[in-house]
Amino acid sequence: MVFRVCKVFEIASGHMLHKHPGRCRFPHGHTRHIEVVVSSTKLDGNDMVCDFKALKWAVWDCVDRLDHAMAINSEDPALAGLQAAKDRLIVFEHQDPTTEVLAKYIYESVSRRLGTTVKVEGESYHLPETLVVERVRVSETSTTWGEYAIS
Repeated sequence: MVFRVCKVFEIASGHMLHKHPGRCRFPHGHTRHIEVVVSSTKLDGNDMVCDFKALKWAVWDCVDRLDHAMAINSEDPALAGLQAAKDRLIVFEHQDPTTEVLAKYIYESVSRRLGTTVKVEGESYHLPETLVVERVRVSETSTTWGEYAIS
């Protein structure tokens, strides 16, 4: 038996798809809906997969970095002109920042946080190392999404 929980985030972010043959190669943005699903075969001492505050903390840095930022391929010729916005610019090396790529980016960031503890509002919350990040789903519109998941 597997227990699952999900934390959902919503951000506004932009991207440019250098390899795209159509309009998507130009700067544009989306209100992105991000779902992070984690699981465990057992509940912790509090009868939870993990505390939602801990999960929020595990995802927050990455999601906050994407919020109101422009993602771009390192090979895009427009990169040089965007360097002035470097604090809100995310460069993906030799890869277009598609919805699928963003899902993997978030997945890997959350996975690195497993087994750590955080203090939130004076309380300590732990993300067990036995926790599994099952999937990250990123919606680009109300009718489209990309996902990165374990097999």
